[in-house]
Amino acid sequence: MVSMSTNSTAEQPTAAAQKAKRSRWLALVLLIIGIALMAIGAKDVPTNTYGNLPEGSDSLAVARTVEQLEDDAGDTTAIAVLEQSGGINIAEAQSLASSIGGKAVPSEDGEAALIFSNIEGGTSAEVAEQINTLREDLKADAPEGMQVQVTGPAAIQADLANVFDGANFLLLGVTAIIVALLLIITYRSPVLWLIPLAVIGVADRVAATVFTWVLSALGMSWDESTAGILSVLVFGAGTNYALLLISRYRDELREHSSRFEAMAKAWLPTAKACAASASTVALGVLCLLLSAAPNTRGLGVASTVGVIIALTFALFVLPGALVTFGRWVFWPKTPAVGTEAQHGIWDRIGNFVAGRKVAVIIASLVLLGIACAGSLNMKIGLSQADQFIDTPESIAASETLEAHFPDQAATPATVLVEDPSQLQEVEKALKTAGASVQPGQEIGSEVTLNASGLDTQALRDALSPYATKVGGPDAELYDQAEYAAADRRVIFPAVLAVVLLALIVLLRSLVAPLVMVSTVLLTNIAAMGLGWWVFQHILGFNSLADLTPLYAFVFLVALGVDYNIFLVTRAKEEAAKNPDADMSAHVRKALSTTGGVITSAGILLAAVFAALGVLPLVALAQIGVVIFLGVLLDTLVVRTILLPAVMMVFGQKFWWPSKPTHQSKA
Repeated sequence: MVSMSTNSTAEQPTAAAQKAKRSRWLALVLLIIGIALMAIGAKDVPTNTYGNLPEGSDSLAVARTVEQLEDDAGDTTAIAVLEQSGGINIAEAQSLASSIGGKAVPSEDGEAALIFSNIEGGTSAEVAEQINTLREDLKADAPEGMQVQVTGPAAIQADLANVFDGANFLLLGVTAIIVALLLIITYRSPVLWLIPLAVIGVADRVAATVFTWVLSALGMSWDESTAGILSVLVFGAGTNYALLLISRYRDELREHSSRFEAMAKAWLPTAKACAASASTVALGVLCLLLSAAPNTRGLGVASTVGVIIALTFALFVLPGALVTFGRWVFWPKTPAVGTEAQHGIWDRIGNFVAGRKVAVIIASLVLLGIACAGSLNMKIGLSQADQFIDTPESIAASETLEAHFPDQAATPATVLVEDPSQLQEVEKALKTAGASVQPGQEIGSEVTLNASGLDTQALRDALSPYATKVGGPDAELYDQAEYAAADRRVIFPAVLAVVLLALIVLLRSLVAPLVMVSTVLLTNIAAMGLGWWVFQHILGFNSLADLTPLYAFVFLVALGVDYNIFLVTRAKEEAAKNPDADMSAHVRKALSTTGGVITSAGILLAAVFAALGVLPLVALAQIGVVIFLGVLLDTLVVRTILLPAVMMVFGQKFWWPSKPTHQSKA
């Protein structure tokens, strides 16, 4: 046996090994292209007056109509709320208002005053800059003892923009640190971790540039959160692919003295598994194109771009980088020819599952079922105030405003009266329903009113007999919630169907894909249930953001099925190699050889998505937590014990109607 191994390693380099040697030049070329793209720079976030308003919504129709005003299209209003100990000094308040060309409006209780200021429309950053300047000017000119806070639609928009001031850089730093630490723990090498981190880091920056150009060319919109989610996805998926390649490469280094031959042997099976994984992720996230919300559609395309770039760098840049440095980068655990990898714990887990298949399935289903129960009483929908983890000035000011001006609101509804002849009837209906009404503007043949004191649904119910539409910030949140629910009803089954079809094509089987999709769906529901418990009892969130279930579902299904793919494709490979062995042997071998790397990849991906929690927006924190929990459940429970047990119970029927040996020969 030793003689055979020696002869094989002494053979002339194969054509594949020669290609592996040339991969160093390919890596260099791709890096140069990547750096050039980074130098070009990303496109600016587009000026999107309508935000993420869904097509067909009343709030979008109102926003578009209001924007038709020639002189102040897209303008918004800021409200400065003044408070003074011992009661407001109206002379001082009026003096402060005059400094910005406004007028102070005192409250009936004499404790506060308001100053209204027009803010020109523009990008989120431009609006934020105007609000920040207004705040600085007012606070600098305010007399001693007078508290000044700015709220209103423009201020809330500015605070949302301020959340991302430097936040994506912070997210990038935290993500890179998490990846670096987990790579060091995984490889226990002072050098090796630097190579995948550097390669995927470049991929992340390239993706951050390319996605903006792609979306701009397609006429699609995005916001600051798109870049944050994309960065996490590229780091998570790219590092996962890197872990798989390095693991397979290390195994082959134990069989071949030539690092080029080892990479040639490792690359093809890894590329097949990673390409299959990336395909399911890309197809899954592209289902977001079915959304009515423009930024959600943009995220679907951006995520696809990110996954493609991550896959490209992992499969075509990383191999060249690894073979350039040679096997010494694994020091102090350098793989020597003729040694065998140790998979002791995974051998024991495989044997444990094989001996207790039914019991393992029952226990796993009970555990996941308990977690799923938490999803039965979830509440979905956030108010303006609930969007932030830390209360910003605009929200605190709105609470002060409502305390002293019960008839006012920081974000009044805009009622568009399409038939001016009904104006008096509309005003009467609003007042009868309990709303406070202020005159608005004339827009061509239409008129607007500002209404406060009622929620969006109550306003629309009161105005249902009339030709009206209700818009404004609160109505926009309401419509986003309604359309998000509609998106879930369409996108959830679409994602499951697309992933199922992709698995059928990949595995040439019907049973295996159905089992895999079922386990991922179960994991998703369990993650939502656990997440809801965490939000209520640990983080203090009393409701889910509208996009949390949608984004968590899409990314969990698309990414969660990855680990099942890696396990199942390896089991099928083993079945093709050893057709005489039973299914239990194939699964145990697959679990033994992939268990360590897939677990490392899953923990890393979960931790990377948890990094979204550094952004002070409730929606992103919730998405990060749910995906974190879901990936851990999928990695540690479903892929480790549940799916292997199910595969063993099905036996060769798991591959029906195809057979691994037939596919291998083909």
